[in-house]
Amino acid sequence: MLIMRTQASRGLTLIELIVTVTIVSVLLAMAVPSAAVWIRNTQIRNVATSLLAGVQRARAEAIRRNEPVQFSLVSLSNVAVMDNSCAVSQSGASWVVSLDSPEGKCAEPVSETVSPRILDKQAGGASAEKVSVAGLNAAAGDASLLQFDGFGRPVGLNSIAVISVDNESPGDDYRALRIVIGSGGTTRLCEPKVTAASDPRIC
Repeated sequence: MLIMRTQASRGLTLIELIVTVTIVSVLLAMAVPSAAVWIRNTQIRNVATSLLAGVQRARAEAIRRNEPVQFSLVSLSNVAVMDNSCAVSQSGASWVVSLDSPEGKCAEPVSETVSPRILDKQAGGASAEKVSVAGLNAAAGDASLLQFDGFGRPVGLNSIAVISVDNESPGDDYRALRIVIGSGGTTRLCEPKVTAASDPRIC
């Protein structure tokens, strides 16, 4: 009669476990900063893309209606809620497209008859909490409004010509973005840190 000998399975020793945990910890410590930068860059792009969509909507409405339409940067007490705490601000990450000033009336529904006759609006949302926005006119002064005429051209010397979007604490790791509004009303999204003339992302 044969006797089967079974060898007890060997588990991890304490030293092996400590080495494994240490290696995993080091790898995580290296990956977390990169992930945080990636998330912040995504938030910057989300805010910039939203603002660009608002500017383009205002221009399209002005051309369609053949009358002045206003794009306003607005700041909110809660960046995720478009309410009547809104104030027109050159640093606002939220926006309103309207026929009249939306100051203190951003909670009004989209309507062509009820003041301020809001045509579209968008709260900055959670993405905007750690992102800075700066609206500037052609002379690099603060600007919070952009009005298009019926031909889709910006009106007024103090209209927004550039909207800069960056991390609240700028750094080399973050991809700042800029929306540039041309004198004819054209818009483009570019990266101010790009310097190569052949790069299509250059501002």
